Amino acid sequence: MLLLLPACASSPPRHLDDGCAIFREKGDWYEDAQHSFRKWGVPVHVQLAIIHQESRFRAQARAPKDTLFGFIPWGRKSSAYGYAQVKDSTWEWYIRESGNWFADRDDFEDVTDFIGWYGNYTHHKLGISKWDAYHQYLAYHEGHGGYQRKTYKRKAWLIKVARKVEKRAAMYRAQIGRCRDELESGWSLWPF
Repeated sequence: MLLLLPACASSPPRHLDDGCAIFREKGDWYEDAQHSFRKWGVPVHVQLAIIHQESRFRAQARAPKDTLFGFIPWGRKSSAYGYAQVKDSTWEWYIRESGNWFADRDDFEDVTDFIGWYGNYTHHKLGISKWDAYHQYLAYHEGHGGYQRKTYKRKAWLIKVARKVEKRAAMYRAQIGRCRDELESGWSLWPF
């Protein structure tokens, strides 16, 4: 029985298109995302939309495998890992700057803190509103230097993805607005 608990804890929510259902199923996630919001100011719906885009809420998501000559397995395209698909160097930067020494990319609480920290840094460095899911995602994907150089303008596919993140954030915001009282009362966070 104890061996099954980690697998259950890290499995993605069943209903990825419903913010309320996500938090009902994963009871402590709402508190984690709210804590990040209170600390860094990046709204819960923006956090969720980024996580959805990066991993579909899979704790141990990895970058795709690379191939040599198109068919020989050859490592991975990136060191990106976890809920937010954070690269090793970016995660190390976050740990150094935040002091969150025991943070893990496959821990939802740590990842929401990371997204809040990164979005807050983006806001201060680039002037992007923490509520602007579209531009926050572009800066998240391209990095701050890439965003400043406007590298995303040469990537039509990325513009489409950022628009999807923006729409999903708006959807999650509306949904969570309808169930916020229930989530904050805490009764729905217990499975019994």
